[in-house]
Amino acid sequence: MTDQRCSPLRAERALPLLDVLLRPLFARAESLSPGTYSAVHRHPWGQLSYAVEGVLDIRTPFGNYVALPHCAVWIPPELEHQVVNPGRVEMRSFYVDPSLFPWEDGRCRVLQVSVLVRELIKTASAFPPDYPLDGAEARLVQVLVDQLTTLPEAAFSLTLPRDKRLLSIARALLDSPGDGRTLAQWAVQTGASERNLARLFRRETGLSFRLWRQRLRLMLSLGGLESGHPVTRVALDYGYDSPSAYIAAFRVLFGCTPGELERR
Repeated sequence: MTDQRCSPLRAERALPLLDVLLRPLFARAESLSPGTYSAVHRHPWGQLSYAVEGVLDIRTPFGNYVALPHCAVWIPPELEHQVVNPGRVEMRSFYVDPSLFPWEDGRCRVLQVSVLVRELIKTASAFPPDYPLDGAEARLVQVLVDQLTTLPEAAFSLTLPRDKRLLSIARALLDSPGDGRTLAQWAVQTGASERNLARLFRRETGLSFRLWRQRLRLMLSLGGLESGHPVTRVALDYGYDSPSAYIAAFRVLFGCTPGELERR
């Protein structure tokens, strides 16, 4: 599931060896080089991943979730996941006692981070693992949790299909997002009819094949932009015929142009 065009995976992150959380919130601050990844893993607590700088790609069996600098990803307890960063990233992670959160549906969430929450995240990321439970740190953690639950969800997720034929197509496109084969061509390769693949794609992902692939390309292209590649190169690498077509599609999904996103 890696994007080999811009930044192949190169270095595996070491994960902390924890049996229990000493406090309701365990903070980690990391500076990650391009192509860093974690092994696929799970844990009994929730996780909030936030990129102060750079782009994080959270991969689960049910879909991919992208965290921009103004977004964070909530990963529920016991969900298998892998964290990948295409470019350089300043990452802040919190392992969180799930009793602190009201979300019980067991799904990931991409949250639009407010200025207040961003500053709370930066402050809490410096807390020691055994911060006082009756001090200012514990009170700030509670404020952070209260604020997180009020944040709106962003649209930077991608559901992966479960049908084996569709999943083989999806994984091929994750590895090579610029692949321009039509659904009819994929149907020949998988031995299914184009009509059947189209119906299954919409049923299992909620999107048509064309829109799913477009969202995939746009999400993965964030890594190319974050690595400093020119918009023209990114547009062509990710299957667009021209920079203008790429910028127009980018604006529809993300609500801004690549240049505006960079200035943010």
